[in-house]
Amino acid sequence: MAEAQQGRVQKAVEEMVQSLEREHIRKMQGRMFRCSADCCERSADSMSQVHQCIEICHAPLAKAQGLVTNELEQFQDRLTRCTMNCNDKAKDLFDSGAKEAAVRSLMEKCVGSCVDDHLSLLPSMTRRLKESLQSIAQ
Repeated sequence: MAEAQQGRVQKAVEEMVQSLEREHIRKMQGRMFRCSADCCERSADSMSQVHQCIEICHAPLAKAQGLVTNELEQFQDRLTRCTMNCNDKAKDLFDSGAKEAAVRSLMEKCVGSCVDDHLSLLPSMTRRLKESLQSIAQ
């Protein structure tokens, strides 16, 4: 993918992740640490009970991080498939005898279209992630 196009995607995804981290993940981390600290204060519990308590405290955050990771992987996979399709079109055009400039132009337009299409998916993906993060029980 062209560097400028890659930069556009990276910037937009980073902004989305930072927003999710600020608005949801950070709060969940705070609750997880406070909950874990409370587990450690339970002096009558055995070591395994304290560890189990801490694991229970960590579960919502782990689930949230898994949701975000999975969603980002799916987004990346879809974008990669789109750009691979562009590569195939460019190769077919080149193999048919087209000049390098025409192939490069097709590739730039095609990848640009992939990026535009996928950037337009980010708002709905963000909304879906926020809803999922809010529904995770704490």
